[in-house]
Amino acid sequence: MTANTPPTDVQMHRRSRRPLLVEAGIVVAIALLILFAAPALLTAIGQEFRINMLGRFLALAIVALGIDLIWGYTGMLSLGHGVFFSLGGYGIAMFLQLQLPEGELPEFFTLYGVKDLPFFWQPFHSLPFSIAAIALVPALMGGVLGYLVFRNRIRGVYFSILTQAALIVFFNFFNSQQKLINGTNGLKTDTTKIFDVYTGSDQAQGIFYLLTVVLLVLAYVLCRWLTSGRVGKLLVAIRDDESRVRFSGYDPTGYKVLVFAVSAGLAGVAGALYTVQSGIISPKSMDIAFSIEMVIWVAVGGRASLVGAVVGALAVNFAKSILSEQFPDIWLFFQGALFLGVVTVLPGGFVGWLRNQGQDHLRSLFGRPRRVITYPSLAEDPEVDYERQNLRN
Repeated sequence: MTANTPPTDVQMHRRSRRPLLVEAGIVVAIALLILFAAPALLTAIGQEFRINMLGRFLALAIVALGIDLIWGYTGMLSLGHGVFFSLGGYGIAMFLQLQLPEGELPEFFTLYGVKDLPFFWQPFHSLPFSIAAIALVPALMGGVLGYLVFRNRIRGVYFSILTQAALIVFFNFFNSQQKLINGTNGLKTDTTKIFDVYTGSDQAQGIFYLLTVVLLVLAYVLCRWLTSGRVGKLLVAIRDDESRVRFSGYDPTGYKVLVFAVSAGLAGVAGALYTVQSGIISPKSMDIAFSIEMVIWVAVGGRASLVGAVVGALAVNFAKSILSEQFPDIWLFFQGALFLGVVTVLPGGFVGWLRNQGQDHLRSLFGRPRRVITYPSLAEDPEVDYERQNLRN
């Protein structure tokens, strides 16, 4: 085949698959490092307690992926994802609370004089049902809420306010149900058993850590699939100009409902993983500040960048943990300065900066020319450059 011969369909297919294979290899390599190298390194430097912390933050990264899916790619800013996160956490906690000898009730029921198990607790005796409910209940609720909102073309700041209002409603409801779900005290999981092993034991926590890494990879693959190809382009089009999408013959409602339901399901899975590693779930996870923090993770890492969402969740939470240890009295000022710096200096987030200005800075350090975003032959043509300078003058 000569240089002027166009490539065949098979060759074009191979070329299109090559970047995906490279990305898959990188994701698997990073997952293996987190799974094996990170715990060994933390143990070697005497920071073994941070392994559990890393597991919890990896669970939060799953939430960040869901937020980036709806906000970064579709333009829907949700300030109420704490609801879906908590539903997943309560789902797994209810299952663990019921791992008792037959006829016994969780301890808090006896404290409030409840003698019969409430009807909605009954299905959580089953592990398969509980696992399904962790993702499907938040996804179903997100889908119903999304349909009611998006079919009426509510978007922008009104959508954000509505999700926050829903969060407040659920917070007040869960906070007041002492006899049903232990109210403000929440449900503990660290002293419960699963398969005759204490949930808070090192053996169980190691399994949860492994499960978190695997599910984070699967969540990344799911979001990567949704944001690539025609569906991904349509989501970005909805974000940039929803009215034009409608005029083009597409109905954005179905796509927005789909991604919102997927995002809610991911939040539910993350809530369950976080609960079994932190040892408790309570209405505090429906706090407004926590749902806003989820958005901040994505903003720091970089919107419309799945890698950025994961990096942002890990970086912000580790910084929050370390700063609160080193500077217990003033660490909130550091956190505020970080957020202000991102908004003013790095509006595209850390990954967004690396993609644009960061690469140019690295090129200049090594004496290489800056990237050309147009046709190189035109950009580097001296006559074209001369005309450009004259136009500027």
